[in-house]
Amino acid sequence: MPRLRLAVAAALIASLALPALAHPGAGGGFAAGLAHPLLGWDHVVAMLAVGLWGALLGRPAILVLPLAFPLAMAAGAGLAAAGVPVQGIEAGIAASALVLGLAVAIVLRPPLWMAAIAVAAFAVFHGYAHGLERPAATSPCA
Repeated sequence: MPRLRLAVAAALIASLALPALAHPGAGGGFAAGLAHPLLGWDHVVAMLAVGLWGALLGRPAILVLPLAFPLAMAAGAGLAAAGVPVQGIEAGIAASALVLGLAVAIVLRPPLWMAAIAVAAFAVFHGYAHGLERPAATSPCA
């Protein structure tokens, strides 16, 4: 019961947060782009949660989940490059940190396919945000 209360409290607190709007038009060049996944807390929390959740679920999730995330990020970046509209990007990124963190906190053990789909769905938001940051004059294939 204490874990459920903690999860509900965390969800309520997170729902009060305003979007950071850290992605669209962030710019900053190569060094900023390289540092962002390590210093951007949205990415740090998501990466840690995916790795921890995979470790909690054991094999093969410890390999599948961390691989599903960058693959789905690439798909999300492709959607942005193709101009496909996706709504709620910042909310999806925030939800990824919250939901994946809660999955670790409550030791959620879904079937591997469900965990992989959840990870991939959230990763699309992260990838889409980065696809939007791509300068208009560059090729997404370069």
